[in-house]
Amino acid sequence: MTTKIEIFTSGACPRNPGSGGWACLLSKPGKEQLISGNVKRSTNNRLELHAAIVGLRAIKTPSRIQITTDSKYIIDGMTTYIKRWKAKNWSHNQSGSKPVKNAELWQKLEQLCEQHEVTWHWVSKQSGHAENDRVDAEANRQAKLARTEIHKAMTTKKATV
Repeated sequence: MTTKIEIFTSGACPRNPGSGGWACLLSKPGKEQLISGNVKRSTNNRLELHAAIVGLRAIKTPSRIQITTDSKYIIDGMTTYIKRWKAKNWSHNQSGSKPVKNAELWQKLEQLCEQHEVTWHWVSKQSGHAENDRVDAEANRQAKLARTEIHKAMTTKKATV
């Protein structure tokens, strides 16, 4: 694993839950790729997870990867809680009566991380970190685009009734 890649991620869901956007920026010396999208209904946490998953899926060969995010949810989940959740069969307790939210996304993220050497880095939101600000702006742009598309669809539907 000699290739070092940085991934910067963000998810945005202004009316949580609701329509939202996500973005990830892949960066290695001499090359950058911004990937983004939106959904009509989700949560901020699911979008944060999705951005990290999409970023890792885009990397086809085992690599050393640093993922930078402003999501404490992602950082804490991947560095502290995931081992505990797995030991309790993706539950917060032994009885299984309190399942981990978004377990299927955590499992996908963990599976993708196993293909690489991944480290996690947290940055404060709107701290002036250029790449974090860039993906945050793109995730918010995508969220606004999703809201606009929903509004247009509702307006068109009302007009044809």
